[in-house]
Amino acid sequence: MMISETIRTQAHPALLVTADAATAAYRRAVDGYSREKLRSIEMEGADGTPTMFVDVLVEDAIIAAARSIGVNVLSEERGWVDVGSSVTLVVDPVDGSANAAAGVPLSCFSAAVVEDGEFSEALTSWLHTDERWWASRGYSPYRTSGCTGVAEAAVSMLRPHRRNWDAWTRVAERASRVRILSCSTIDAAFVATGAVDAFVDAGSDTHRLMDIAAAVVLVGASGGVVLDARDRPIEFDIDLTRRWSGIVAATEELGEELRGLITA
Repeated sequence: MMISETIRTQAHPALLVTADAATAAYRRAVDGYSREKLRSIEMEGADGTPTMFVDVLVEDAIIAAARSIGVNVLSEERGWVDVGSSVTLVVDPVDGSANAAAGVPLSCFSAAVVEDGEFSEALTSWLHTDERWWASRGYSPYRTSGCTGVAEAAVSMLRPHRRNWDAWTRVAERASRVRILSCSTIDAAFVATGAVDAFVDAGSDTHRLMDIAAAVVLVGASGGVVLDARDRPIEFDIDLTRRWSGIVAATEELGEELRGLITA
């Protein structure tokens, strides 16, 4: 069975309807508005960060789709949308908003299903193509590269900040190859499929739950690990002030070596 057919037949319906809504809304936005309008700041999101117009358009479509199927949503712009369901979607409507608004084809819709407080399924959808990545806690059609050492690893990273410049440099100098895609969820999907060996926030505490929730399932089920540089648990919580420095790695050995470099 092809992976696309596996996703269509096995993924949670809430993942499918919201991914379809996100893709349609994003493509309407690109066709209907200028880049200047798409990147204009509309509001401060529930996570405390500025929200672009493109984010609002896509998130509104996602929330409407989620309500139609009767599931809760935790999203970066609107926050906690509770409809009384036992199922919650942790959603990043447009991960890589700046890319999306500028016309750089590196942005994704990403969502993780939460049941009984645990992440059970996840789907990441590349908004510029028809490619999707899906896994459940017990099954993944992908395998990581199996890389165990930073010196041999291709590592994607968030861009550096003054506050984590030293840690960022330690990782970049040790790694075999470094990329900056500015889209955490596609980086994580590439780790799950073995295209990239690791993806890290090198200690800047930039990641919110929706940036790495899907990775917990996608990468974990594919043989990899998702850690926090400071060993904080990555768990479901509707408190959007929480931050992490996520390490998404092909193996536990690689993840721990990266954590050691970041916290040295």
